[in-house]
Amino acid sequence: QVQLVESGGGLVQAGGSLRLSCAASGRTFISYAMGWFRQAPGKEREFVASINRSGGSGVYADSVKGRFTISRGNKSNTVYLQMNSLKPEDTALYYCAAGLTTGDIATKSLLSSWGQGTQVTVSS
Repeated sequence: QVQLVESGGGLVQAGGSLRLSCAASGRTFISYAMGWFRQAPGKEREFVASINRSGGSGVYADSVKGRFTISRGNKSNTVYLQMNSLKPEDTALYYCAAGLTTGDIATKSLLSSWGQGTQVTVSS
């Protein structure tokens, strides 16, 4: 099972930007579609974005479409989430995940365990 470690979170004012990173262990990173989820206090974990194995166009939740961009570096075994025009409602613990397809990721049919996540806090 692939091991994932998230980083890059922080405190930012509304309208600001952050770039999250997720480092994956193992030699089979190219075999996985990758994605990001988030969980706000008192709410369920929700899908944010996913990207296929080759790094083609991403799939996004409606709430982040046009503001967030997912990308991956298959040589560095890393997936990124560029977050622009951040809003207070984006405040959450962000997790990355691996799956066979972007469809599997969207339905939480995952091939990875949840890591510690990285906290994003957006102040108004």
